[in-house]
Amino acid sequence: WTPNDAFAEEIAGAAASTGENIWRMPLVESYRENLKSDIADIKHTGPRAGGSITAALFLREFVTHTPWAHLDIAGTCWSEKKGGATGFGVRTMVRLVRNQLQKA
Repeated sequence: WTPNDAFAEEIAGAAASTGENIWRMPLVESYRENLKSDIADIKHTGPRAGGSITAALFLREFVTHTPWAHLDIAGTCWSEKKGGATGFGVRTMVRLVRNQLQKA
């Protein structure tokens, strides 16, 4: 999830160049209701269903001037078949950082 189209394209390009399959998810505003709190300005967790999108919506509340993305890798981070951690997303993030450094 990211509200920034250009940053989403950069991430997708980095993923494509490493062979990691990713896709962009929409920031559906109705899930923002799950962050409401009776005792705080905002909660940092939502319900299990929609937890990833509420995490992204939470980030959006605080990160305003810097491109950001919430990558939900929980479902892909472990493989019983491979017997351990998959490292999914690491290659994409390394490529993204390298690409960012080349632009600087």
